[in-house]
Amino acid sequence: MLPNANRAGRLAFACAALIGLIPVTAIAQESVGPQTAAPPPVPPAKHAEHAPSGQKIIVPAGTRLAVTLENGISTNSAKPGDSLYFHTSFPITQNNHVVIPVGSYVRGTLLESKRPGRVKGKGEFRLRLESLIFPNGYTVDLLAAPRSADTGGKETTDSEGKVTGPGGKGKDVGTIATTTATGAGIGAIADGGKGAGIGAGVGGVVGLAAILLTRGPDAQIPRGSTLDIVLEKDLSLDADHLGFDDTGRPTHITRSVSRSDSEQK
Repeated sequence: MLPNANRAGRLAFACAALIGLIPVTAIAQESVGPQTAAPPPVPPAKHAEHAPSGQKIIVPAGTRLAVTLENGISTNSAKPGDSLYFHTSFPITQNNHVVIPVGSYVRGTLLESKRPGRVKGKGEFRLRLESLIFPNGYTVDLLAAPRSADTGGKETTDSEGKVTGPGGKGKDVGTIATTTATGAGIGAIADGGKGAGIGAGVGGVVGLAAILLTRGPDAQIPRGSTLDIVLEKDLSLDADHLGFDDTGRPTHITRSVSRSDSEQK
């Protein structure tokens, strides 16, 4: 009797185990098949936000910056208030990092413009650079003025950003002397020595009148000229805005306009 009882117990236990597995198998079979309901929404991953560092980079006053002129300037047509446009042609670095890259835009204003006089005086204008725009759009105010300009002529600059054109006095004297000599020669042929004196006087008057009606050479900086500008006050830059790509490669090619071309216009 005892062995049969053990067999009956084991059989009952096996049946109970089978009965307990049926719901699990049914549930597993029901879950197989196409999904008919939308999956629950997945919350977006949280990205670490970049906190502004607030670090400032100071480019000190006296720093020199090479820029190229985009629009030519001439006292023949320039007037106070005209806008001037440049781009940087050489980078500025600090601690082995570029802080002002090549291709940054610089905007300036023409403050004064004076044409050369008919009797004396030279053409001159004064300009100031006022804003700097980085390739990524970051814009800052600055205060700078030119110290030298590669104009291809005899223009000079001073510490206040004034550009002065070449003088025409020597040329004018030569013109009067040539005109006087020509008049004297014509008078001598016409009436001997007496005519030479008259011709010289007439030639001198005509030459002087021509000079009085003609202005001296205009001061000008042709398009494509390179200027060396100097910061007149410290330039404060936000380090968080100084991320650049391809900072060592020039992005602008400005064709230079020769003085002969600009003087013909």
